Amino acid sequence: MIKPENLVYSRTKVLTENIMHYCPGCSHGTVHKLIAEVIDEMGIQDKTIGVSPVGCGVFAYNYLDIDWLEAAHGRAPALATAAKRLNPDRYVFTYQGDGDLASIGTAEIMHACNRGENIVVIFINNAIYGMTGGQMAPTTLIGQVTATTPYGRNVELNGYPLKITELIAQLPGTCYVTRQTVYNPVTVRKTKRAIRKAFENSMMKKGTSFVEVVGTCSSGWKLTPVDANQWMIDNMFPEYPLGDMKDI
Repeated sequence: MIKPENLVYSRTKVLTENIMHYCPGCSHGTVHKLIAEVIDEMGIQDKTIGVSPVGCGVFAYNYLDIDWLEAAHGRAPALATAAKRLNPDRYVFTYQGDGDLASIGTAEIMHACNRGENIVVIFINNAIYGMTGGQMAPTTLIGQVTATTPYGRNVELNGYPLKITELIAQLPGTCYVTRQTVYNPVTVRKTKRAIRKAFENSMMKKGTSFVEVVGTCSSGWKLTPVDANQWMIDNMFPEYPLGDMKDI
């Protein structure tokens, strides 16, 4: 039996006992853990509503023991808007990938942020459609090989990577917009602080808080977890630099 004074870390009760389905090296599991820890430390487990649409994170309700709503592909911000307006005393957040938020859900996220809905948006950007076979996403890098760009993304054919977070930072309804990652202990701690700040903001009626997490997709990128981390550092970070873009 560990004495309380000797306890360094204990598993948060917000995480369920279910084994996560994510691939080895996937960033989703780490982000789930951070969200759960923030909810636990803030003491808001019974006051939090998560909204998850289609994507690798669609089964988030299996891993975080909070109230959940399932949205159609891309429509999480619209559903979160309704949940927050009907339950203003609840902490409401969406959990979305780049193929969801930056593609089919572009209209929903832009207008929710422009209205300044008092919600939190957690956006996982791994530059690929991870769940459906590794197709090109709006955030796929120029030259990046995917299932639908076997010779690499071509600007003339496919256009440029969409920097959706930079666009959202320009909207008057957003109060906090940041881009983080979770590939080492330092960045994990920074991302946790960002998530907590976003949750705290949601009750101050300052507008929408948007936390992008640049992540890996070992399966979609056809790399080992170690190589995927290095590829992210070498290729993703120059295109999607980390740091706060807006903090009101």
